[in-house]
Amino acid sequence: PPPLLYVRGNPELLDRFSFSIVGSRRPTPYGVQMSERLARDLAERGLVIVSGLARGIDSCAHKGALSAVRGSTVGVLGSGIDVVYPKENKKLFAQLEERGVIISEFPLGSFPAPQNFPIRNRVIAGMALGVVVVEGAQYSGSLITARLGMEFGREVFGVPGNVTQPASFGPNLLIKQGAKLVTGWEDVIEEL
Repeated sequence: PPPLLYVRGNPELLDRFSFSIVGSRRPTPYGVQMSERLARDLAERGLVIVSGLARGIDSCAHKGALSAVRGSTVGVLGSGIDVVYPKENKKLFAQLEERGVIISEFPLGSFPAPQNFPIRNRVIAGMALGVVVVEGAQYSGSLITARLGMEFGREVFGVPGNVTQPASFGPNLLIKQGAKLVTGWEDVIEEL
């Protein structure tokens, strides 16, 4: 049987076409700009943006989706849906409850333990039509999410980055391995 999902917000969004945007928890200014812009542009075209509600690229993707007039977003947690993590995302968490949906496989009160995040990444990769990695180091959770997306038969994309920056390793590697290069929303829509 499918896992039990705990839900806060608008569960109807889970039935719409969605696209995942993931990346580094310590993004560069370029990564922030690209994730917010890509999320906003895709949300304006009707896709629900899925990410992990973590600091960094995930937060930027949610903010970008919410900046679109009718944009919506799904936050997939590695904790219980009643646990705001990280604490600085309290306002963003409330915005997702209002204009999006927050989901988790973990029971109420579950602490965001490190082993929960690869489990959360499976949900992020599995529920979307595709996954784009904006930034991610060599051993990042973003690459785990992209690998899971490939295993699930999802389209995998990468935003190219500066080859001298460790944060660009992940998407550049994915592009070398055949992921679709993304410079804007058009690249995603064309492939989907």
